Amino acid sequence: MTEETNNVAKSELMSKGVALEKGVEITEKSNIDSLSSRGYGTIENNSLILAFYEALYLLDKRILEVNSKKGDALDFQTILRCYDKINENAWINYLVYRDLRSRGYVVRGGFGAGIDFRIYERGSYGKNVASTLILITQEGKPIAVDYLTSIIKRCQSQKKELALAVMNRRGEIVYYSVSKLTFTKQS
Repeated sequence: MTEETNNVAKSELMSKGVALEKGVEITEKSNIDSLSSRGYGTIENNSLILAFYEALYLLDKRILEVNSKKGDALDFQTILRCYDKINENAWINYLVYRDLRSRGYVVRGGFGAGIDFRIYERGSYGKNVASTLILITQEGKPIAVDYLTSIIKRCQSQKKELALAVMNRRGEIVYYSVSKLTFTKQS
């Protein structure tokens, strides 16, 4: 592939967005269709709104360019700072999102009650519901048993698996399947 052909191919794949308080807005129809069919963003008023973790991922993959409302180009660090303003765990959430996407999963935002993400098995996005819900935490950061129990009950009531994504001290992400809590009486 010549350099000119390579540049044309890159420009066809490149999406352009504008940073908002809650994410990044894409308005070009072909980009909306392309990205939403691959499990990115939420369509609102003829625009695609990417969550900040999605925008960071696409920015890192050089699939997205982000500008301010004034038209200034924004880099990865600037978008990360915007995300950090609304989520104190922005960096960790992005790293987990990136890891899951790199494993071939379509990753969508959680739907509250402590669930950070929901993931779709390879090839099932748009055909089936998410099979697994992800709860993110950091090694050494305690999780209250009552909190974890309520999340597990919610997952079980929806017939979903719960995976605990734990960022360890070395920056690695370890996933644990959480199926049930069993308490035994200590004598």
